[in-house]
Formats: sequence, structure tokens, C-alpha cells
Amino acid sequence: MTPLQRSSKDHLKLTSAEIGKLWATYIGNTLGKCVISYYLNHTEDSDIKNVLQQALKLSESIMNKIKDILKQENFPIPIGYTEEDVNVDAPRLYEDEFYLHYLRYTSKAGLSIYSIAIPLVTRKDLREFFKQTAMKTEELISMVNKVMMDKGLLVKPPVLPIPDEIDTIKNQSFLNGLFGHIRPLHALEITHLYDNIDNNITSKALLIGFSQVAKDEQVRQFFIRGRKITDNHIRMNSKKMHKDHLPYPYLLDNLVTSSNVAPFSDKIMMAHKIDMFSMKIRSYANAMSLSTRRDLSGMYSKMIMDVGLFVEDGANIVINRGWMEQPPSAIDRNKLAPTHKAN
Repeated sequence: MTPLQRSSKDHLKLTSAEIGKLWATYIGNTLGKCVISYYLNHTEDSDIKNVLQQALKLSESIMNKIKDILKQENFPIPIGYTEEDVNVDAPRLYEDEFYLHYLRYTSKAGLSIYSIAIPLVTRKDLREFFKQTAMKTEELISMVNKVMMDKGLLVKPPVLPIPDEIDTIKNQSFLNGLFGHIRPLHALEITHLYDNIDNNITSKALLIGFSQVAKDEQVRQFFIRGRKITDNHIRMNSKKMHKDHLPYPYLLDNLVTSSNVAPFSDKIMMAHKIDMFSMKIRSYANAMSLSTRRDLSGMYSKMIMDVGLFVEDGANIVINRGWMEQPPSAIDRNKLAPTHKAN
């Protein structure tokens, strides 16, 4: 039977890209719903509460839409994270300002997933779903940025002088970074250094809070290790900006309270940091691809290795505790038709 002879129903079967992106989006938003629900129970600033309400509404809308899609396909609904993974009545762990930084941090990760899905999905309804989801996430980020700017909480990326004329690179010294004349950072390099710092200062504050409330000692030590890695990456990126006298975001450590009562389960906190550290690999690799100084390439290579080892160790912890949900996978043909005989 040729492709043209197949029924329209066959054309609408979910592809691996569609299944994978729907699955990851659903799991991520179950996590987001739990975290934001807790934040909303400890928010005094009305502007920040409004943004959190919009974020919660978006997560719930995304989850409901994906549920409808999966039910139509007779596809099992992922478990994700539930009310059992959050105690909204636990004491405040973070100050209101932190919630804005948190939404910037996680929304950028979500937007990356949604925007990458758009060219990969083939069903028109799913492509439209991811387009709308990306658009609504961008609107949320814009809302967060506006509130931060209105409250004087946003350190903007550096402003660069407008060049007098367009020029070309004259020699290979442009690539230097370890020896010889080292040129100033160019705009794309600055952009990603700034973004790395912006993400990592939020990640570090989140890890400080998680390490204070984790119940399992191995989980606690994992968060402490993550905090140290993140702190080191902040210093590495900041040093590059500082050398060229450029401003960069400041630490948010002071926005973590002294509470040691867990608002979240160890399971959801581990998943959160493994997911967000995994996103750092993509972010660092993207930054490395757009940086032409050799010192920056070397720095990003080390940072990717740091994060990769950390994520692997985290995966081992959650697998050993039965906390990792199985993603949809290809058929194991070797299991169905073993190539060796049992003794």
C-alpha cells in the first residue's frame, strides 16, 4: 500500500516527536503546577500574585489540552507530579521577589521545549497547540519582565555602543582567548554570558532552599553539590563580564528564608533540578556554538562536563528510589526476539 492509499486516520497517528514533546510538556507542567500552587499560598505582593496566577492558569490549560489529546489517542496519561508532592501550607521558603526570577528561569526552559517542537511535529492541530503554548509562554515572560522593571528588580543586559561602520575581521587573533591579544567580548558572547548568570543565580537560590528542606541525606548532599557547581559557574561567567567592565545580574541568595520545613517532596525537588540542569547543557552548548574566543569554548566545555556528570548522578539517585517515570520508548525488538538461547 502506497502512502497515498493509506487512510487519513493513519496520517494522524502520533509520531515519536509528538509523543515525546507532549509527554515532556505534560510532566513539566505538573511539576510547575505544584511549585506555583505553593508560591501562591505565600505571596503578599498583588502584582507578583497576579503573575503567579497567570502562570498557574497557563500550566493547567496546557495539562488539560494534552490530556484531551492523549485520551483521543487512547494513550495513557502520565502520572507526573501531584498534590502528594507539595505541601502548600509549609512555611515560606522564598521571598516574593524570588518568584519573578523563578518564572523567568522556568519559562525560558519551557519556551525552548515548545519552540523546538513546532518544526518537528507534523499534525496540524499539534503544531498549532505548540505555537499557541509558545506564544502564551512568551506573554508570561513579558509580563514577568514588566513587573520586574516596574519594581526595579531587573538587571538588563549591557548596552553596547553603535559602531561607526561595518567592518570585517582582519586576522586570526579574533579567536584568541588564552594567549596574545584578547579582544573584548562581542554581542552574542555577552548575551549568553548574561543569560547563563541570570539562570544560575536563580538555580543557586532554588538549590539553597532545597538543600535546607530535603529529608533524604543523599538528596540533601546532591543539592549542596549542585549549589557549589552553580556557584562556580556564576563566578566563571561573571569573571568574563567583569574583565570587560560589563554589568551582570546579582545573587539572589538573600531571597531564601531560614525555613527547614519541606514544601515539596524529595522526589519533585530532584526531578526539578535534574530537568533544569539538563537544560543547562543545551544552553551552554548553544553559547559555545556562538562564541569565537577559545577561552569561552574551553570554559563551556568544562561546564557541560560538570553538568553532565551531575545529571547522571542525580538520575541514579531517582532510579534507585523508583522516582523516575518511564518515557515513551521504541519497541525492544531484541526482547521480543532474543538473539541468544537461555541456558
